[in-house]
Amino acid sequence: MAGVAVAADQITKELALNGLQDGPIDLVPGAVTLRLAFNSGGVFGLGQGFPLFFLAATVVIIVAVLVWARGIEDVRVAAALGLIVGGGTGNLLDRIVRDYGGRVVDFVDLHVWPVFNVADSCIVVGVALVLLFGARARPAA
Repeated sequence: MAGVAVAADQITKELALNGLQDGPIDLVPGAVTLRLAFNSGGVFGLGQGFPLFFLAATVVIIVAVLVWARGIEDVRVAAALGLIVGGGTGNLLDRIVRDYGGRVVDFVDLHVWPVFNVADSCIVVGVALVLLFGARARPAA
């Protein structure tokens, strides 16, 4: 799952970099716009201005999730953790490979939320699924 997330993230970022150079594209006017942006913060633009912190934090989180995942037997939880690792890796690649000063390429603008990317979505969905599956796995008190 992580590999699929990284590939989807990097492909869509490359498409955004190539296709949005001339300006944003309204998919649903006033609701969904593809807009090229560069984020030095974390998921959904939180904590702007600290790219080195987010680079280090991402590495620590990826390693922690990978260590934790070794003991996971539930395929659903493993897939959710794969989304988290894949999303983190996609954004990490931006910070260390792309020449944007440690910033991440974002391009999805919902007009009510900070501009984000596929990696951000994978991280959020992965965390939500881990919480959902974890809550469902516990017996009721």
